[in-house]
Amino acid sequence: MRKIFSSAILVAIMISCFFASCKKDTKEGTPLCGGGQTTVTTSKVVATGLNDPRGLKFGPDGNLYVAEAGVGGTNAYSLCTQVVPPVGPYTGSDTGSRISRIDWQGVRTTFVDHLPSSTSAPGGGNSLQGVADVQFIGNTLYAVFAGAGCSHAVPDIPNGVIKVNPDRTWKMIVNCSEYLMNNPVAHIDPDDFEPDGTPYSMTSVGNDLYLTQPNQQEIDKIDPATGKISRIVDVSILHSGLGGNWIGPTSMVYHDGNFYFGTLTPFPVVQGAAKVYKLSPDGSYSVFASGFTTILGIAFDDHDRLYVLENTVGQSELTPGFGDVVRVDPSGNRQVITAGLHLPTAMTFGPDGKLYISDWGIGPPGLGQIVQVSFQCELVHADTKTN
Repeated sequence: MRKIFSSAILVAIMISCFFASCKKDTKEGTPLCGGGQTTVTTSKVVATGLNDPRGLKFGPDGNLYVAEAGVGGTNAYSLCTQVVPPVGPYTGSDTGSRISRIDWQGVRTTFVDHLPSSTSAPGGGNSLQGVADVQFIGNTLYAVFAGAGCSHAVPDIPNGVIKVNPDRTWKMIVNCSEYLMNNPVAHIDPDDFEPDGTPYSMTSVGNDLYLTQPNQQEIDKIDPATGKISRIVDVSILHSGLGGNWIGPTSMVYHDGNFYFGTLTPFPVVQGAAKVYKLSPDGSYSVFASGFTTILGIAFDDHDRLYVLENTVGQSELTPGFGDVVRVDPSGNRQVITAGLHLPTAMTFGPDGKLYISDWGIGPPGLGQIVQVSFQCELVHADTKTN
């Protein structure tokens, strides 16, 4: 996914903290402040030591599960179509990534390990791909690989969706690499082509999973029971896939009967070019909100307010310290609720009504952390400040 991961990150800052105690049965949501009040947010690091954290979800047990891109790999493989330079060729490993579980004290344990991970070429910033996202259907955990497949130098494991068994072993249930190769989109960008794809976000509706593919510019539906995969929308049909018309769907959520997905922009980063689209179940879509930069996460609260996670705001290259979250009210009013994030890659609401963000999701392994954002209403005073 060159449109995101194209810059080497050499900054290393480690911050340690722990989860504050909270009631896990609190209704999810953020306060709707009344007249004379404003929303004040506080942010703190609640978990550290992650290897490029990406998608994250709370499980039915109340713990937080985090997909990690991992540590990459050094094995080369060239007997297939490669990702073109400067991003390719990749080097890979069958065992370089994992899924972590974080409890309410901020303690991280490895839930599933020895999962595939890959590293782009130096011209691609030595960026990492591995487990891209996780999702629960009932008590069953699913995960999707973005760092596997022959073109990522992991020839014996394709990019696809896995089911995690109760004993923490796993089984591949959908081969996304094979599907993409047999069902290409209408307009492939030859300068940014990933033969095995780079899945980014996975959500569920009922017993089905839905998956975004930024490079191929598509969104797919997966039936975990049968392994059937079908395309919901090919965004490249209306966007040529070349130059300034390129968009790539990243984070996606299901809200009030429709899907909503955020997009990337061409690289170098084009400020304000990313959008949030509303996608109906029949595959029609339209712009819901615009004027964002490199959207890597979206969420809704219980007041129908949209939260947009931006990466590298105001910069043309990936730069730590320029990530933020913007809240968009149904009226269209916008507020930056937290800023100064270091290359964030995903976010989710917790059962406590707080936002949890994968930060340092791009960078050296071990630097990754989870940031918690809390909300409260306060009376407006002259010296009141919001983050």
